[in-house]
Amino acid sequence: MIGGGLAGLSAGVALAEAGFRVRLYEKRPHLGGRAASYVLPGGEHVDNCQHVTLGCCTNLADFYCRVGASGKIRYFDRLVFADSAGRRGTMEASSLAPPMHMAGSFAAFPLLDWRDKRAIAQALVAIARAGGRPDDAGGVNMLDWLRRRGQTEAAISRFWGVVLVSALDEELSRTEAHYGIDVFWKAFLANRSGYHVGIPSVPLGELYGGCLAAIERRGGEARLRSAVRGIAIEDGHAAGVEFENGAREVADHYVVAVPHDALPSLLPAPVVERHAEFRNLSRLRSSPITGVHLWLDREVMSEPFLTVVDRTTQWIFNKTLLSESTGNVASGANGAHGANGANGVNAARQYLQLVISASYDLIPRSRQEIVALAWRELCEVVPAAREARLVKGTVIKETAATFSPEPGCDRWRPAQSSPIASLYLAGDWTATGWPATMEGAVRSGYLAAEAILAAAGAPERLLRPELPTEGFSRWWAG
Repeated sequence: MIGGGLAGLSAGVALAEAGFRVRLYEKRPHLGGRAASYVLPGGEHVDNCQHVTLGCCTNLADFYCRVGASGKIRYFDRLVFADSAGRRGTMEASSLAPPMHMAGSFAAFPLLDWRDKRAIAQALVAIARAGGRPDDAGGVNMLDWLRRRGQTEAAISRFWGVVLVSALDEELSRTEAHYGIDVFWKAFLANRSGYHVGIPSVPLGELYGGCLAAIERRGGEARLRSAVRGIAIEDGHAAGVEFENGAREVADHYVVAVPHDALPSLLPAPVVERHAEFRNLSRLRSSPITGVHLWLDREVMSEPFLTVVDRTTQWIFNKTLLSESTGNVASGANGAHGANGANGVNAARQYLQLVISASYDLIPRSRQEIVALAWRELCEVVPAAREARLVKGTVIKETAATFSPEPGCDRWRPAQSSPIASLYLAGDWTATGWPATMEGAVRSGYLAAEAILAAAGAPERLLRPELPTEGFSRWWAG
């Protein structure tokens, strides 16, 4: 296994459970890949960016069960939206059958007027009646599809965009329409629990201890700080992996679970040029995510999280409330990007993380500018913050956080079985049917493991089915 992110870990754990001896190599000093956490100089644990799962992410849930992490995920069935006028709107299911189960809270939602709601309802019914596959969604971007469906500008910015930009890490104009439609079908229309939000109650780095145990328990190992320099290809077969120290390791099967833009550099140039599966990876684009971490001198927010409307910030997570421990309350601010002269003050009472997906405009901006922007928007959305003092603020930018689900990208996403014998691919960027999510990463790992099991003469179904379609949605979907 080359790469210790979710794709590599899920493939490695599944193969170890099937009886393979797994050796996993990760160049970082920790497992989890982009789903990682760090300790700041002041002792605070921070995630590189807040990761969430949804009820419709069945394979991610299965993976958490396999590694004993299910109890570290807290699920919420109530979504709270906030705007800069201090208004709150909630979305939650009623006793009605899908897709009408959220109609009551939607009808009472105060952040949209009746014209917006009518347009949204018509589009949602069209998605449901088509079983999530409307005929006019092929080859167009999500923004164009919404406008063709008569959506108002407020409906686009205050509803569709709020959900989809954060879910897909891309602007609507750059998103393949079927990906956006899939989000609403699987999360909000097909099943009454698909929209439930699952949030880790521990730092991301603590979720994956069970992965290492599952691999080692069956005779495998994981080597950190082990950067692979290249993959040897001989006579159309993967023949070994070479490391920066000159060592070489051989195996029966090789799974490469690295970012899409890193894979070609591990292969001989003639191999990349010969095979379109590798050559076309350069056509996949990347999207950025920015996480802003703020420590305040008092509690200003009681909700576990807020979805923000009409602002650069899209989500605010109450990390103090969500965490199992109090270790995330700042105990110091040395080296921080602070505000209000607060560096070095040991007075934080609440820790919040703000998330901005598709954060292209923030990439060239300084950390101080981003903290100031986040603080200003927090004060607008959460009025109690105006009386608080910012003790500490820091920023984590992921400039290439995910691949972009732009129109046509599926043409460039390769299958998990590569054209090279004994070489398999895993990563959310492979052909999974899902966008760049943790669910997509785990699906890719399971599919790569399935391909190896089939090649070894012991086929096994690892991929979990999606949530069952319920109510009228089931009838409409046929």
